[in-house]
Amino acid sequence: MRLARPAALLSIAVLTACSAPSGPAQPGAQNQGDDTFVIGISSEFENLSPILGYAADGGSLMFDGLMSRSPDLSLKPALAAQPPVTSPDGKKVTFKLRDGVTFHDGRALTSKDVVYTYTTILDPKASSPISGDYAAIDKVAAPDAKTVEFTLKYPYAPLTQRTTLGIVPDGGIDPAKPVGTGPYTFTQWTPGDKISLAANEKYWGGAPAIKKVVVAFAPDDNVRSTRLAAGEFDATVLPPKAAKRFEGQRGVTVYKQHSADYRGIMFPSKPAVTGDRAIRKAFSLAVDRQAMVDSILAGAGEPAFGPVPHDIAWHNKEITGNPAADLPQATKVLDDAGWKPGSDGIRAKGATKASFTLMYPAGDSLRKELALAAASDAKKAGIEVKLAGLDWDAIEPRMAQDALMMGYGSPYDPDYINYDLFHSSQAGKGFFNPGHYSNPAVDKVLEKGRESADPAVRKQAYDEFQKLIREDEAWTYLTFLKHVYVVRGSYQGIQQSVDAHEHATGGLFRDIHTWKPGV
Repeated sequence: MRLARPAALLSIAVLTACSAPSGPAQPGAQNQGDDTFVIGISSEFENLSPILGYAADGGSLMFDGLMSRSPDLSLKPALAAQPPVTSPDGKKVTFKLRDGVTFHDGRALTSKDVVYTYTTILDPKASSPISGDYAAIDKVAAPDAKTVEFTLKYPYAPLTQRTTLGIVPDGGIDPAKPVGTGPYTFTQWTPGDKISLAANEKYWGGAPAIKKVVVAFAPDDNVRSTRLAAGEFDATVLPPKAAKRFEGQRGVTVYKQHSADYRGIMFPSKPAVTGDRAIRKAFSLAVDRQAMVDSILAGAGEPAFGPVPHDIAWHNKEITGNPAADLPQATKVLDDAGWKPGSDGIRAKGATKASFTLMYPAGDSLRKELALAAASDAKKAGIEVKLAGLDWDAIEPRMAQDALMMGYGSPYDPDYINYDLFHSSQAGKGFFNPGHYSNPAVDKVLEKGRESADPAVRKQAYDEFQKLIREDEAWTYLTFLKHVYVVRGSYQGIQQSVDAHEHATGGLFRDIHTWKPGV
């Protein structure tokens, strides 16, 4: 969602920010002969089709893209035989395909499969939720069986990054049995429970050592922690406080991995209260981000004031703030805007009370704690925040009316996510721009950053973008997270990276097909 990234714009600080494991890994169940590795994740997939947005950033075990990412975030060829060639005007990008690649059903990969994947995404009839990410593509052609040519409407620097998208066979895939070229083949999907995968013994990159992978769905953080402790899971992702019980435990390793993944509050722009910039600004001033990092994240994160981490060179250094609460300034902003304290301590402007609902996914303990803390802080400034822990099906239809504790973020390119979340053309497209935010100046700089091939021009555009949404307080950004993975047993080949906000088997698990059991 959820591209050629100028290497110079990614700072070395990001690439070295991953924490080392917290304790020695000891042999676990996997090392005792069980060839199934069970991963517990927090949310079930909506679908298993790259065309419909599944693992578009490459975090899939069943599909490969033309390109993939190394742990340092640099791009490397996957289904492509070599890096692409770009024409001098930046409007034609040509890939040559790797020899000897087959789909799980035995069909040989050809350029027609690549053409089908991308043209289907761009076809309005397909209703692909990620079509906007590929809007720069004018057409995709297959001059021969091993060549793919992208013709662009304008030079689009992030295109190569976008080609981590999984390729499906010409003609599409059966939703009940998806077929890709990846290191694992689909075996079974039990809705509400798990997906089972088996090693692709003919994988072009080499057969995986771990022969079976089960991805189990467990939305509740405490449930995932309990099931890992009971030996039902071999690995999972947990909030920092929930993971503390495993630190130093024999047979378990805790990995703390740097990420561009943030938590923040999305404000709908149409309602009278959340649509008032003074309310949003005062709310942001009232929250104590540092306390959230210290207590809720147990130090595994940092305060956030915008969508780009400070240690990525795309970050605008002017985007900062007070990590602690600034209650005097918050109350001044409200006073100046005419929001007067009531007898109950809650402010009002005329007949409108400074009160709104903040939703969060009920099973996500981290978002719940952040929401509770934010509501408590806001009340001190006279803003009432009514909390609602709901499931995603209940949340989605209410996002244009009620605020939401959201999570997003990508380290790859500032076009990622930000265009989808803040360009007015994306308003109301599911979880893209759910608050219907609209600012013509923001639209203009997002388009400029997307359409320029000049790194300096793009940097200027995204600096201005960050400044504009900060001035609008379109969201209240709270924290960047360190992702905390807990793994039972000992494996060679685990490589830490810099995470995005992942919903597939990305992050630490992205390269599980290269892991080998044993010390």
